[in-house]
Amino acid sequence: MKAVITKQNGKQSLGRGFSPNELEQAGLNMQDAKKIGIPMDIKRKSVHEENIACIKAHAEKAKAEAAAKPKPEKPAAEQPKKKAKS
Repeated sequence: MKAVITKQNGKQSLGRGFSPNELEQAGLNMQDAKKIGIPMDIKRKSVHEENIACIKAHAEKAKAEAAAKPKPEKPAAEQPKKKAKS
């Protein structure tokens, strides 16, 4: 998953990551992007619609996988007990 950037001469190339503005318009913050493995480039300021669509598609896929994966439950005996105040 790579971001598409436009150079000054008009040619497109692959960038290091997605700009903070693209993440914001896709409905994610930087912490959420880091959790689901979306690369970020905080130096970039540009916004491209194809990058926003790519972020949204990847985020939906990651959320669907997370919802399908069952979370392991801790047995009641292993849960930490609260200390009594004296």
